[in-house]
Amino acid sequence: MKIISNPHRAGQKLAPSIPYPSTDAARVAALLSHCPAATKTPLVDAGALAPVSRLWVKDERKRMNLGSFKALGAAYVIARHAAEKSDQPGPGTLAGATYITASAGNHGMSVAAGARMFGAKAVVHIADTVPESFADRLRAQGAEVVRCGADYAASMEAASAAARDNGWILLSDSSWDGYFELPYILMEGYVQMAAEAAEQCPEVPTHILLQAGVGGLAGAVAAYARKVWGDAPKIIVVEPEAAPALQASIAAGKCVFADGPDSVMGRLDCKEPSLIALNGLARDADLFLTLSDDDVSARLGAMAEAGLETTASGGAGLAAVMNGEARKAMSIDEHSRVLCILSEIAE
Repeated sequence: MKIISNPHRAGQKLAPSIPYPSTDAARVAALLSHCPAATKTPLVDAGALAPVSRLWVKDERKRMNLGSFKALGAAYVIARHAAEKSDQPGPGTLAGATYITASAGNHGMSVAAGARMFGAKAVVHIADTVPESFADRLRAQGAEVVRCGADYAASMEAASAAARDNGWILLSDSSWDGYFELPYILMEGYVQMAAEAAEQCPEVPTHILLQAGVGGLAGAVAAYARKVWGDAPKIIVVEPEAAPALQASIAAGKCVFADGPDSVMGRLDCKEPSLIALNGLARDADLFLTLSDDDVSARLGAMAEAGLETTASGGAGLAAVMNGEARKAMSIDEHSRVLCILSEIAE
């Protein structure tokens, strides 16, 4: 375990040409109001899992019947495109368009579902390490699945090349120099879960724990939390020890590549942060914490027994609250009111 304080808190951007995350919850809610599956996810009282005053868990496992918070991302971008093209978007609104991405998890499902809903085509590149069961889930959503590359970075490079060669729309959940317009909208979709949590929490949290891969979830939720609650909550970003991309970038004062071994927190095993998320978290987060695979895996059984079964990626933030050493480092005690996100279903 490693924890660092953020020296850039409320300071300048680390990527000057890249925007901060959106906090426009009203724009998201207005569009989602037209989707029958876009119901609120519950805020669960999980106080039995840690010795704190309150432990709230925003449970994203049934979000829009896609199994994770990612349903709010890529599908939201595609829905925005459909709404811009037609006053009454429907199954044929985006016919002829192709969206392409690389995915190691739920982002690809969101791209596939959004494309299918409006008549577009979805192409998802997956690395050799991605289970065939996930490829089957993508195909069930109507996506064309292409296996390409030894890891996520290689499959994203292949997807980017295919987008350029074919004139397709690259829809990544990360952002980098020269590519941020669509990820900005995608992260805006994630604001919906933050807005729901803010309405559902009966008191202002003292601590908010947000697991991060490239940082989309963490960046969006942290930005909205600051908008509604100001400086009151302490915001902590949780990453795998094998992929501390945000922690390393915060320490370096710039975006860096954090190489390391594979992690069981596969959805969080991202070696380079999204620049939009990095800007937002440099401004909004207080602490950056890394946990080992064993730290998280050891607590999944207790989560399941409490009715919160998830993956190591989905429960990383909650695992940090359950860890006594981590609680002490984060200044969490029996008086603390803690908010976590359970971000995906168990596989």
